[in-house]
This record gives sequence, structure tokens and C-alpha cells, in this order.
Amino acid sequence: MAVVESREASRETPRGASGEAPRRERRGASRFSVAHAGPLAYGLLVVVLLASVFPLYYSFLIASKDNSALGDVVPSLVPGGNLLENLTRVFDTVDFWLAMQNSLVVAGTVAISNVVLGTLAGFAFARLRFRGRNSLFLVVVGTSMVPTQLGVIPLYMLMSDLDWYGTLQAVIVPALIGAFSVFWMRQACEESVPYELVEAARVDGCTVLRTFWHVAFPAVRPQAAVMGMFTFMTAWNDFFWPLIVLDPNDSPTVQVALSTLASGYYTDYSLMLSGASLAVLPVVAIFVLLARQIVGGLMQGAVKG
Repeated sequence: MAVVESREASRETPRGASGEAPRRERRGASRFSVAHAGPLAYGLLVVVLLASVFPLYYSFLIASKDNSALGDVVPSLVPGGNLLENLTRVFDTVDFWLAMQNSLVVAGTVAISNVVLGTLAGFAFARLRFRGRNSLFLVVVGTSMVPTQLGVIPLYMLMSDLDWYGTLQAVIVPALIGAFSVFWMRQACEESVPYELVEAARVDGCTVLRTFWHVAFPAVRPQAAVMGMFTFMTAWNDFFWPLIVLDPNDSPTVQVALSTLASGYYTDYSLMLSGASLAVLPVVAIFVLLARQIVGGLMQGAVKG
């Protein structure tokens, strides 16, 4: 009697090829279903977006008006008609074109150098076997714990001995490679460049540089774009060291030029924010050009595992 009941139960409950009931399969499949964002998530993203964009927009508003707009009890969110006049005053007050050119040369050179040298060093620390690899990597990372201000005096003396005071080399050379770039690209190579690909390239007769260029660099290109963007922004926004080693009248950078606009007994906020609005344009342009690589590099770690 029990055998007959079990047969009838098996007929009433159809099973798949794996022997499990479809209901269990549906339960298992629901565990891996993609979660869709709801209205609350999109609303929160809109709030964060507005909070991030509003300071830039408000700077543009003040740059398009005169200083009397700062005294309004209820500030107007409509741009004024003094933008061209304020921009003209910026270029009349300081050599802003020269400052933009110097900052582009410094930030571009530093970003490219950190991408190339940081990726090479990261690949070596991650996938090449040599004696003292871990100890040397700890030394490189340990240099990032030393405050920049401690090295200003000896670095300034070195620049003076090299007769580099007032030249862009004094700003570029000390920042050609940083510990953060090496650490970032080493982690990227460990995650994205398997040992098997490196060994296969060696078996095929590739040198270390060819293995790096054809195997490692294409795999870590998104992370390199993110690191290049961070390095560009750091070099573009650097103010302390360029103020010390550069002549603000002959070879200023953007941040030094902005400090000149803000100096004086009376601060002209319309003039200063007009220069700041111009200074942020290259950073926005770089982000737009590298947006796909940057987003891919930031999200790559989230989809692993």
C-alpha cells in the first residue's frame, strides 16, 4: 500500500532532469535574481547629484554677477550678465592663460608618468618573482606615511642646487611616481592578471616588457585610467609646493594664480570665482573623456567574487 501511494505521489509531482521539483528550482533561481532599484534609491541618487553639482553652479552664478549679489537675502538662481566682464578682469589681473598652460603641462606629465611607471612597478611587484620583493614593496608603501611638509626644506635645497627654482621641472620631477600609484596598480595586477597568462606569454617567447604591454596593461587599463584621473586632479589642485618653488609672476600654476586673485585687502568674490570656474573646466573635460574607463575601473572590483 505504501508503494502505491509513493508512485501516485511521484506521478502528481513532476520532476525535472535533475530530479528536483520545479518549485525548488524556482526558489533556487530567485536567490540569484537581479535586484532592481526602487523610487527611493533613484530619489537618493538625485539628491546626491544635486548636492554635488550645486557648489559648481553657485560658483558660476556668482561669477556671472557682481559682488552685490552676495548680500541678497534670497539669492537668485538665475545667472547674471557680468560673466564676460568678470572673465576679462581675470585675464587682466593675472596671466591666467600661462597659468592654465603650466598646470596642464605639470598635471598631464605627472599623470602619464604615474600611469606608466606605476603600472610597470605594480606589475613587477605582483607577477615577477625576485628576492626582497615584499620587503621592497613595504618600503615603497611606507614612504606614503611620511608627511609632505617634512621633505619641503631638503627638497627645496635640492631644487636650488640643480638651479631649477622657478621652472616647471621643480614641480614635475618630484611627482613623477608616487607610492599610491604603485600600490594601486599592484593590487590591480593581482586581481586582473593571472599567473597563467604571464607564464603562457613567457613560453611563447615574450620578454618582460612585451608581456607587460600585451598581457598586463590591457587587463588593468580601467584601473590605470582611474589612477591617472586621481593623479591628474592631485597635481592640478596642488598649491603648497608650486607656491614655494615657482615664481608667481613668471611661471604660476592655476592654484597660485587663484591665490593671487584672492589676495588683497578686499576680496572680489566675483573675480575669484570666475577664475575658479575656468580652472575646473579641464578637470571636467578629462573626466568626460575617461568616463567609461573610470566607471569600469571603479565597478570592476564590485562584480568580482
